[in-house]
Amino acid sequence: MARAKNRMPTDGNHGRLSRRIHALETGTALTLCLVASALNDSAWAADASTLTAPAPTFTLSDLFAPSRTTLLGDAGGIRPALAKYGITFTLFEESEVFGNVTGGYKRGADYDGVTTPTVMLDTSKAFGWDGGTFEVSGFQIHGSNLSAKNLGVMQLVSGLEAEDSTRLWELWYQQTLGKSGWDIKIGQQSLDQEWITSATSLLFLNTSMGWPLVPSEDMYAGGPAYPLSALGIRARGQIVPNLTALIGVFNDNPPGGPFNDDSQLRGPEANGVRFNLNTGALIMGELQYALNPAPTDPKVKATGLPGTYKIGFWYDTGSLPDQRFGTDGLSLANPASNGVAVLHQGNYSFYGIADQVIWQPDLSAPRALSAFIRVMGTPESDRNLITFSANGGFALKAPFQGRDGDIVGLGFGYGLISGNTRAFDADAATFAAPGTLSPIRTSEAFLEAFYTINLATWWQITPDFQYIFNPGGGIVNPEIPSQLVHDEAVFGVRTTIAF
Repeated sequence: MARAKNRMPTDGNHGRLSRRIHALETGTALTLCLVASALNDSAWAADASTLTAPAPTFTLSDLFAPSRTTLLGDAGGIRPALAKYGITFTLFEESEVFGNVTGGYKRGADYDGVTTPTVMLDTSKAFGWDGGTFEVSGFQIHGSNLSAKNLGVMQLVSGLEAEDSTRLWELWYQQTLGKSGWDIKIGQQSLDQEWITSATSLLFLNTSMGWPLVPSEDMYAGGPAYPLSALGIRARGQIVPNLTALIGVFNDNPPGGPFNDDSQLRGPEANGVRFNLNTGALIMGELQYALNPAPTDPKVKATGLPGTYKIGFWYDTGSLPDQRFGTDGLSLANPASNGVAVLHQGNYSFYGIADQVIWQPDLSAPRALSAFIRVMGTPESDRNLITFSANGGFALKAPFQGRDGDIVGLGFGYGLISGNTRAFDADAATFAAPGTLSPIRTSEAFLEAFYTINLATWWQITPDFQYIFNPGGGIVNPEIPSQLVHDEAVFGVRTTIAF
């Protein structure tokens, strides 16, 4: 199931460092050769041939200088040479360990991580085409998933958890339309990068703080969000000052399989190259209002506390199975049922987001307290597992003197099981064998607290604690079928490095 990738706000093993530097230099040199060939530019080829600078050497003062935004800096002159031709290369590594000390199927800990390379091309600098941007990115996902192995939760404790794979993520072209204030993006897109977002919520690590629970459970494969993406087109523009509109149409089903068996490892989708266009359409719209936005001119001082407010919707034209009844009119929990769910055409949801700085004693200083709330719901109980989800929380930047880059946060998440799903559970309890535990699911909630330590502009470490109430909405523990999965206390730590 697709989940949201919560990126640390860097835009952000000594033995492993040299190997990572070597890998970056090798990959960048390959990129140079490919681009030089594509551009057929003799001057570029001449510059590329000079990019043989030795591996960069570091001192601690250089390495942790505030102006150094990446571990490798200019990578021995490679990055500035690329930048002359509009090419930007980034590489992130996010690694984490999470473990539950109470509750769950069982107790334990697991490691997982994601390596994310991205190449962007400014077409104006590359070959004189104004207003164009090309991006390609990918993942190398590794490790194990604690939520699936130990917890049984719907709101995964980490937005990095996904099936191990090396895959394409996004592949798109964006074009500004003159001075109209509008731009168009077309290609393979991951919707959690632009839609339904809250800057404050993305500081948290739980997956539902990124891509919410409603689309994660109610869309095919969890929707076109990390680690998946879908072909589509998006238009964005300013309607009036401070009010921006987004409208987009995308494929609704990246893997292309049935709703109840839509693995992110299906066929070509195992590497992100399914490029499916044979199923339904996902139509999305969003309005974004910026309150007291930061001035574009650095000489102009801010005049008020900034905030962002959004409302939006999504509509899926595809067919979705009923949560309770089969085509023979019997409950799917009835042993006499044919087991084939009734299909319903279409699905939709509405949402609202508020993200506001509520305290900042000095508008020119980093210390600020922000708050957010995001709610999403659908009235379509018959075809959806979740009919309502909510997230909210607070984050304080620069909590201590001299720690301007640190952030501390406290938040929550909640998901409500649909009425038809609860009715199915009641049917299942009716048909269950005597003495069998057969609960009726209700809701799942969690609390999360984190502290992000900014060790350098390019390196953050985030200790994290989550407590999950009623995991899975109230489900049987497969390890002990006579008991429900008990509430879970989960500790974790994530490190994020920009190379």
